[in-house]
Amino acid sequence: MFKTTVLTAAFALTAGAALAEPQVYTFDTSHSQIVFDYSHLGFSTTTGMFSGIEGTISFDPEDPANSSVEATFPVASLMTGDKGRDEHFLSADFFGSEAAAPEVTFTSTSIEVTGDDTALITGDLTLNGVTKEVVLDTVLNQQGEHPMEKKPWLGFDATATLLRSDYNLGMFAPAVSDEVEVAISVEAMGQ
Repeated sequence: MFKTTVLTAAFALTAGAALAEPQVYTFDTSHSQIVFDYSHLGFSTTTGMFSGIEGTISFDPEDPANSSVEATFPVASLMTGDKGRDEHFLSADFFGSEAAAPEVTFTSTSIEVTGDDTALITGDLTLNGVTKEVVLDTVLNQQGEHPMEKKPWLGFDATATLLRSDYNLGMFAPAVSDEVEVAISVEAMGQ
């Protein structure tokens, strides 16, 4: 009897540990984007976007602080709605050439849960060849089965404020605002 109880308890603990393991989700690049905006000389707010986000989210629903994020996207995906501005941003005045730092990466280093569906995700952002710590104010929009894909799915929104000058992108600052507001929206699919 004792042996059976110990084996049952051991199995229950092992099964519980297996259930608590984070699940890996892969970014759905077609439904993930980064939108940024900044003040242009005080006359307007100019907006742009990056796409092509790839990476993974290791999500632990039982202990969200045990989760992690790794993401990358190509600088060449930049789109502002104006070809001349896009070309200028990709020139030596800003991002240099695509070959200089062709990708932007983010790797989380910690997650502080702030509410039922909110967290502050701290991580290392490498942009234009410079790595700085940033904090993403994040909301879990939805977790569940995708109605068409029939797979586990996650949706997050996150915001942050970056200083262009921190990443050697400060031309025309402060006339063109150094602060850039960033809004990220991602979907990710379970394996």
